[in-house]
Amino acid sequence: MLFDAGETLVHPVPSFPEVFVRIVAEAGHRCEPEAVIAASAVVLERFSEAAARDERWTTSPERSRRFWTEIYERMIVDLGLPSRDGLRDRLYRGFTDLANYGVFDDVVPALDALSTTGTTLGVVSNYEPWLEDLLASEGVADLLPVRAISGIEGIEKPDPRLFELALARAGVDASEAVYVGDNPEFDVDPPEALGMFAVLVDRRDRHPEHPGPRVSDLRDLPALLEVA
Repeated sequence: MLFDAGETLVHPVPSFPEVFVRIVAEAGHRCEPEAVIAASAVVLERFSEAAARDERWTTSPERSRRFWTEIYERMIVDLGLPSRDGLRDRLYRGFTDLANYGVFDDVVPALDALSTTGTTLGVVSNYEPWLEDLLASEGVADLLPVRAISGIEGIEKPDPRLFELALARAGVDASEAVYVGDNPEFDVDPPEALGMFAVLVDRRDRHPEHPGPRVSDLRDLPALLEVA
């Protein structure tokens, strides 16, 4: 079983909007979490744009910084915050600080339960190389021995080669594998095209009309797979 990372296993703590608001407040400005949520729609938009243009934004620190500072700049403008006082750089530093991240509460129990069944677990993610350090700091790296991280491999989802790399490392065929992630564009359509069984994790009920398997808590995976 392979997992996406961001918003599937790991996330800003306590949440992206709350970390954003705190960083803005430390710079002497104010915004509301609800407004940040609305402005953050640009994140998914940029993910889709990057995939369409084959930008491979995770594959170097420079590309990652340029990608994210552009997003923060657009959010800053949308939120009516000052755009010339280094705020976007503060946000970039804050959202690359491991201290501002953690795993969801359901992650360790779910991984522990799946591990006891003999299931091989791993990560396939569009993420910078520091994801390795984050997984280790959260004590879950050993539970996820198979890893294909775009910032290390130089390949980004939805490119099927990133999934194929993980499958080869796990020593299984696509038809024997399950993939779990939070974004239908990157985490459902590509693995299904390879023949994997894809499960959408929808913690915030963003995709109620999703036609395929969907969970809101990773601890529900074993029961879902028994039925499937």
